[in-house]
Amino acid sequence: MKVTPLPPITVRPLGSADHRELAALAREHWGAEQVVSRGRVHEVCALDGFVARTPHDGIGFAIYRRDGREAELVLLHAVPAGCGIGTALVEALIAHLATAGVARLWLITTNDNLDALRFYQRRGFALVTVHRQALDRSRALKPSIPLTGLFGIPLRDELELERMLQPTDED
Repeated sequence: MKVTPLPPITVRPLGSADHRELAALAREHWGAEQVVSRGRVHEVCALDGFVARTPHDGIGFAIYRRDGREAELVLLHAVPAGCGIGTALVEALIAHLATAGVARLWLITTNDNLDALRFYQRRGFALVTVHRQALDRSRALKPSIPLTGLFGIPLRDELELERMLQPTDED
């Protein structure tokens, strides 16, 4: 079996020049520059993050929000899938946050996003909470969230995953 090597990936902190591209991507894929998680509206272009690129037009963004010793991965998007861009972004974000003293990185995905569940669990994240019927509350903040998601699965719940980066006071 012939193994195709992955293209080189360059990851760097998000700069102001990247915001136009990020905004266009958010509008195209999520219908707005806002993402909703846990009842909070996030303006993706107002947050910190990383951008990744390959020599052949591969691109990805990891956008996060820090709150003390925790950080939420608000948005991860990588195109094309499966070439290592998402992994490179998650690794860069984890290294940055761990160095900055963040103990916990968490994220929200929806109950239909089976690919995300596989991706994050393979990278050391654990499913910690199912927020039942949370999408009903999210639709009040962002009415464009559809009723049905991937694979025809009704969009109902938010799934919270976490990866511990450092021991916490409770450990």
